[in-house]
Amino acid sequence: MLLQFFLVFVLSVVLTGLIRNYALSRKVLDIPNQRSSHSLPTPRGGGLAIVLSFAVGVALLAGRQAISAQTVWILAACLPVAVIGFFDDHSHIPARWRFLIHAVSALVALYLMHGMPLLWIPAPLDGWLHRLWMDWHWLGYPVGAFLLVWFLNLFNFMDGTDGIAASEALFVSAALAGYSYFPDPGLAATALSLSAAALGFLCWNWPKAKIFMGDVGSGFLGLLLGLLILCAARQAGVLLYCGLILFGLFIVDASYTLLYRMLSGQVWHQAHCSHGYQRAAKRYGHLAVLLSCWGINLAWLLPISLLVFLNPSYALAGLLLAYSPLLVLVRLLEAGRPETALP
Repeated sequence: MLLQFFLVFVLSVVLTGLIRNYALSRKVLDIPNQRSSHSLPTPRGGGLAIVLSFAVGVALLAGRQAISAQTVWILAACLPVAVIGFFDDHSHIPARWRFLIHAVSALVALYLMHGMPLLWIPAPLDGWLHRLWMDWHWLGYPVGAFLLVWFLNLFNFMDGTDGIAASEALFVSAALAGYSYFPDPGLAATALSLSAAALGFLCWNWPKAKIFMGDVGSGFLGLLLGLLILCAARQAGVLLYCGLILFGLFIVDASYTLLYRMLSGQVWHQAHCSHGYQRAAKRYGHLAVLLSCWGINLAWLLPISLLVFLNPSYALAGLLLAYSPLLVLVRLLEAGRPETALP
């Protein structure tokens, strides 16, 4: 497993460098505007290196039968998202077509998984939920698709400062690899391959970034991480809560910001730079924000997820505990407020 991690990591580093040269030669650049957090034109689309190196890792796992053919097909459902993202990085694709691909990919993945796993809730609500799910099991598809498409989009929203998206992918996938090792070694190896691919890209994306991930990477990673969390939850229900806790920084910032914009009457689907992390980056710089995210992940979210993993009865309490200070933080950063409303 460690040898494969090293191979995928090296491949990701090399591919990212090659894709950067390609982007520079083809002028595939992210040009700064009033919504940008960077000041210089920067190559984009480097997330393709994550997609390709992770695909090689999955092929190696499948070749030695460490994962099933069903798992390979579930993971392959993420590829159309990467393809549409690749074309969007080169020339804008209308949002309706991107959303269609995202929704279809999520539904196909759920179909291959035989539906969303039963949402496990500790007693005394577990019996009530089980009865509801048995009567309305078809709800698993729209609920699961909504969750996956939101994961995909929030990851795209949060990919706005150097290193933040690659770091989140590395953190969440590495933690999931540890939690799922005993119930499902194949899933653990898959998650570890993703962490290796993300780490290889991060070598180029660390502040100041030499290349950006682009939609080809952010959409792919958002859907893939959502699927890995659901796959882990099929083995142990508590891992759904662990995954949601680990993903807390992205979930809270993106969800709070979107809800604030909707409730305040703003054009919520319009591009903006009012997420909490973007406000922080403008005040303190990219590196300070990235290091703060790593600090929150390692010192706050990881220990709480471990507590929940070891004590499943605390799952709901742990989730609320993990999210509460993050909500306070994005509120203090005035996430969602338009620039004209800031003091």
